[in-house]
Amino acid sequence: MKNPIKENLEILEKRIQTACENSGRDPKEVKILLSTKTVETERIQHAIDAGYTLVGENKVKEAEGKYELLKEQNCTWHMIGHLQTNKVKYVLKYANLIQSIDRIRLVEKLQNRCEYDQRDIDIFIQVNTSYEHSKFGVPPEKALEFIKQVSKYPRLHIKGLMTIGILSSQNDKVRDCFKRLKEIQSKAVALQLPNTSFDELSMGMSNDLEIAIAEGSTMIRVGTAVFGKRPYPDSYYWNEG
Repeated sequence: MKNPIKENLEILEKRIQTACENSGRDPKEVKILLSTKTVETERIQHAIDAGYTLVGENKVKEAEGKYELLKEQNCTWHMIGHLQTNKVKYVLKYANLIQSIDRIRLVEKLQNRCEYDQRDIDIFIQVNTSYEHSKFGVPPEKALEFIKQVSKYPRLHIKGLMTIGILSSQNDKVRDCFKRLKEIQSKAVALQLPNTSFDELSMGMSNDLEIAIAEGSTMIRVGTAVFGKRPYPDSYYWNEG
C-alpha cells in the first residue's frame, strides 16, 4: 500500500508542474518547503524518505524537539513563524534560515547573538502585503527602507522576501498580495545593497500556490496538501497578532 503522504506529494508536484506550464515557468524554479507545524516526526520522516528535506517550523520549542529527532536526516530547517527576541539563541541552534524578519529589534538581537556565536545566518524579510492586523511583517511601503537598514548588519544575509497571502476566496485579492512582493523584490534588487541577493520569493501555501507561482514564487510553504488537515484551519496558525 502506497503511503498517503507520498501520494499527496505526487499530487502536489503535478499541481506545481501545471501551474508552471500555465505561467511559462520551469518547475525546477519552485522549491517545496514542508510546513510541519503540529505534524509528528514520524510523518515528516515519510516526506523526507520521498526526497523532501526543506522543513519549515512556526514555533521554536516544537522545532527544537523535531530537530533533535531528525538531525541525522540532512534537512534544511527554516523558521517561518513569528520570532520573539528572547528565542533568538534557541532558534540559532537549528535554523539554517529565518524567514520572518520584520523589525530592527529582532535584527539587532540576531546580529549580537551571531557575533557571540561567531556565525552568520541567512534571512528573508517578511512583508505584510495583505495589510491585515492579524499578521506580522513590514508594511510594503516601508519594506525598502527596512531592507536598507538590515543590509548594514554583516552577520545577517538577506536571501529573499516572504509573505502570507490574504485568506480569501477572491483570487484577485490574493494575487495582489503576491504582486506587491514581486514589485518590492524588483526595487530591492535595483538598490544593489551589500549582503543581499533577493533570489527567493517565499509565497504561496496549499490553498493559493498556483496564484503564487504565476506571480513569481520560488518557494511554496505547504502543510495541509502534504500531511492532511490539521486540528484547526490555517487561519488559526497564521493569525499571529
